[in-house]
Amino acid sequence: MSRQHLFALIMWSATLAATGAVADVQNSTETDSRSASAQSETEDVAIRRVLSEFRTIRVPLSRAMAIAEHLHDGSKTADISFEVDNAPLYRVRTIRNEHVWENAIDANTGNVTGKELTSSLKELDREDLAKMLALKWIKQELSDAVQVAERAAAGSALAGGLIRQDGKLNFVIVVAAGDHLKEVLLEPPNVGKQGTSRD
Repeated sequence: MSRQHLFALIMWSATLAATGAVADVQNSTETDSRSASAQSETEDVAIRRVLSEFRTIRVPLSRAMAIAEHLHDGSKTADISFEVDNAPLYRVRTIRNEHVWENAIDANTGNVTGKELTSSLKELDREDLAKMLALKWIKQELSDAVQVAERAAAGSALAGGLIRQDGKLNFVIVVAAGDHLKEVLLEPPNVGKQGTSRD
């Protein structure tokens, strides 16, 4: 289910305009056909809404990442997701040393909107902390993974980040391709040896 995290963020955003939600967006074979059918219809409507909004924006995901990274010199993007709120925006988390910043970037103007959230690595839950620390060891950056995914899926990325699956860290990028959302899973090139982190 962790593989669906970013995809779930987009779906949740489309239906409830909220962040950080984790939901299973694939139909379970164990659910009865009526609830699966209703869930499928809800997901289809949410996907159509996201794609409709995404097609009209002027700021690509890669530019939103660059804007967020320029707010704090030397920071790099940890994760990003497109959200449909009152106005379409990207929610971007960047990291540098022990600091994590979350910003909303207007998807039409590229302006930073709302209040910046700042936290330290110590304030993150275990899963987020592990991902943030892994970013220090991964040779590839999220922006590189986005470019590869966009070429592979022949579309435009609208979310990306690291996930842990089967004990391995991978980038997952959600790409809008035609009338569909596609997930592209990329294994970063050799991850350096992870020693103990120093504060």
